[in-house]
Amino acid sequence: MRTMGLDVGSKTIGVAISDAFGWTAQGVETVKINEAIEDYGFERLGELIKQYEVTEVVVGYPKNMNNTIGPRAEASEKFAALLKEAYAIPVVLWDERLTTSAAEKMLISADVSRKNRKKVIDKMAAAMILQGYLDFKK
Repeated sequence: MRTMGLDVGSKTIGVAISDAFGWTAQGVETVKINEAIEDYGFERLGELIKQYEVTEVVVGYPKNMNNTIGPRAEASEKFAALLKEAYAIPVVLWDERLTTSAAEKMLISADVSRKNRKKVIDKMAAAMILQGYLDFKK
């Protein structure tokens, strides 16, 4: 019984999974998507949901700093609704303002090269989104 965290972008989705106790989040992978042809990576996400026995999904909800809903947040709402319909599991939208920039700052402070940051930034942001949610639930 694990929770999956997703950082949904326009080209990739960062994926994180909780431990079995729901205490910690670990980045798992980055899934490539193509919004133009409505390929949202659901096939791979379904494989991960099954592999990790996911019972709940947390989707990052990128609200604007003034708490309004912009185009990316609307895209996340649509994605969450499609995911819930496809896999019939609970899907929660979780405020993710500044998680990607926080993840990038953390990687920069760890002296990770720009090339390597691009490889891990999305799954790290997903882990930060999921960890925030797990901490809130406690």
